[in-house]
Amino acid sequence: MHHNITVDGRTGAGRFVRPALLCAALFLTPAALSAPAVAQPMALVPAQGELFFRPGNEAAANELLTLLATSSADGLDPKRYRMRELPRLVRSARSGNPQARARAERALSEAYVRYAQDLRRAPNMGVIYVDGELKPQAPAAATLLAQAAAAPDLARYMREMGWLHPYYAQLRRQITDNRLDPAKRGLVQVNMARIRSLPASGRYVLVNAAAQRLFMMEGTQAVDMMRVVVGKPVYPTPMMAALIRYTSLRPYWNVPSDLAAERIVPNVIKGGAPYLKAKGYQVLSDWSDKAKLVSPASVDWKAVAAGRKEVRLRQLPGPANSMGDMKFMFPNPQGIYLHDTPQDELFGEAARLFSGGCVRLEAAHRLGAWLYGKPLKAKGAAPEQKVPLAQPVPVYLTYLTVVPSGSELAYYEDIYKRDAPAVARQRLAAR
Repeated sequence: MHHNITVDGRTGAGRFVRPALLCAALFLTPAALSAPAVAQPMALVPAQGELFFRPGNEAAANELLTLLATSSADGLDPKRYRMRELPRLVRSARSGNPQARARAERALSEAYVRYAQDLRRAPNMGVIYVDGELKPQAPAAATLLAQAAAAPDLARYMREMGWLHPYYAQLRRQITDNRLDPAKRGLVQVNMARIRSLPASGRYVLVNAAAQRLFMMEGTQAVDMMRVVVGKPVYPTPMMAALIRYTSLRPYWNVPSDLAAERIVPNVIKGGAPYLKAKGYQVLSDWSDKAKLVSPASVDWKAVAAGRKEVRLRQLPGPANSMGDMKFMFPNPQGIYLHDTPQDELFGEAARLFSGGCVRLEAAHRLGAWLYGKPLKAKGAAPEQKVPLAQPVPVYLTYLTVVPSGSELAYYEDIYKRDAPAVARQRLAAR
């Protein structure tokens, strides 16, 4: 059963490569942040019927002019959109002259297309695009115009910037209405830049690591949400866009070497092989697909604890397995995925920063039922039962420290200390 929920942000473990170094790649370049300041001839748009001067759409031109005049809030330059000419052309069109109306229609359409295309080219905010098709691309002019023409209310479509994720226009209004002090303005603009990496609509999974929440999105609405556990500050969950391709039921937990040395090996030194057996751990010969089981007695556990050697441990499926009943896979070099967990008590914590970078789910079975349209259940006791998704579903791991909350803003702690460097780079780019 789906529940419509306002998306305001209020209402983990195993992997093989740490994302911490990748997350340090967060940067904004001047070229990526803003378009050229010098006005250029508009690209031709396809021939079309009236859009901005169609009966019932009279207010849409004013909404677009307002957006273009305040495009500095987007890190863009109003001169790029012929703002010296457009208001005059619109006034002339309203005099009733058919030729003036046609010129204004053409000019507004061209300005809209350029502006929308500029905003759909997301700035570099450190997002890892595992699947290239999820990287924002500037839509074709015909696509943008067709989407605008299909809007039930064009003025509202312009005002809400319907070609972007719904959060964007809501944050932008806080800036253009002068509701923010300079410090908060910079923070909001950084989050606006992050939002530009998200789709405007569709069916996808959205994880906001800053809020430690997951949303199941359909169209522009969240139909369900849950709490999640994300990476510790030392092992931050990266910003990432990928396609969930399959689910593994009754998964092994392949323990990363550093976590094995930190969490498990000290217990092995104390309890020996019986500890490994009680917890369902196996020792493997290597990290290859053809690894063989080896005797725990053959491992120099003190050397592993001291960091002089590595050991490959995996945990068998079962009640104690750190992956729980299932993990949702979007294969990536960073070894990040969404997974179940037996540690339900962690979801009662206010700050849920306990994983090694992956995302632990409060209700993995509920996410599975939404993804597949039916409950997921293992067949027998075999480990690693792979269930492909007929149609891969995008997942966006993002980091929004400011989100809309009604007419106000909700702020989240900058748990990974990404905001200040991003604000500084943004200010440098704007000079």
